[in-house]
Amino acid sequence: MFGIGYPELMIVGVVALLLFGSRLPEVARSLGKSLTEFKKGVQGVKDEFNDAVNSGADAARFDLDDHRDEPAPKFEPPTSPPREEEATSGSSAAN
Repeated sequence: MFGIGYPELMIVGVVALLLFGSRLPEVARSLGKSLTEFKKGVQGVKDEFNDAVNSGADAARFDLDDHRDEPAPKFEPPTSPPREEEATSGSSAAN
């Protein structure tokens, strides 16, 4: 338990008994309530974080029906033959 063995736990218990005496049950009860409230707060923060992440994921989604069905433009080959400069520069670049 957190690297604390039984001898260390007994020493902590004796010191707590010396410090708090008859108020020890009351202190332990309030400590337990504080720990419970802390856990509830941490769980609330986790829930808010998860809600924010999930709502962000919903906002990032898109409707597949929201696009247009436009075909790609048709390829039209050039009507004139390539000029001599383009033909020679293209062949020299390939070498």
